[in-house]
Amino acid sequence: MDPILYTAMGGARQTLDDQAVINHNLANVSTSGFRAQLSAVRAVPMEGPGVFDTRTAVVGSTPLFDQQAGPINTTGRPLDVALRGDAWLAVQAADGSEAYTRRGDLNIDETGVLTSNGRPVLGAGGPIVIPLGAEITIGEDGTLTMKAEGARPTEIAEIDRLKMVSGDAAVLQRGLDGLFRGVNGPLPQNEDARLASGALEGSNVSAVEAMVAMINNQRKYDMQMKVISTADENAQRANSLLSVQG
Repeated sequence: MDPILYTAMGGARQTLDDQAVINHNLANVSTSGFRAQLSAVRAVPMEGPGVFDTRTAVVGSTPLFDQQAGPINTTGRPLDVALRGDAWLAVQAADGSEAYTRRGDLNIDETGVLTSNGRPVLGAGGPIVIPLGAEITIGEDGTLTMKAEGARPTEIAEIDRLKMVSGDAAVLQRGLDGLFRGVNGPLPQNEDARLASGALEGSNVSAVEAMVAMINNQRKYDMQMKVISTADENAQRANSLLSVQG
């Protein structure tokens, strides 16, 4: 294959992969606690007979995420929490593994399990179960206290404590389910992690920046297609010259 065609094709494919990342970020501009994906490329040496050592291919991946915090919005809802600093909330993934999220719009399902986006929230001993009808308060350190239905205001009992961990892009990696997991396994509880109750952290995706990036990607893709078209035209002209009969 003509080298210029291969190079342009690789660039166009990478541009489409970048576009998918931008679309995913833009779709989650209103998702609580969402962390924007960052795309990256790396060079991979080509192998095979007749390949020069200087020839490499470009492979895209999304191993990183934007660590910048999103805006904090006060909701006044007792089960809404906004994680502070680099704190993450531990939840149970669909496969039973421990995962982490910044999404703090918590709910109690029909069985009394405290959930985040449908996933059980973990405490000291596993998923946290709330007695039905109880009035819940979440402290700054993640401690859950309750006042049972019909109980006096002074009759408050501690239920559990949210498991909160600390981590950045060096120790966390995003899974296909949108949750984050420890690179070397589950992370330990961070006793100093704090949260704000009655508030939610918004997505850190800027809709304006995402739209600009989308337009820029479209222009790059058009440029790669132009290169492919020009290379094809040059090849046709060269073939016509070689086919001229003397």
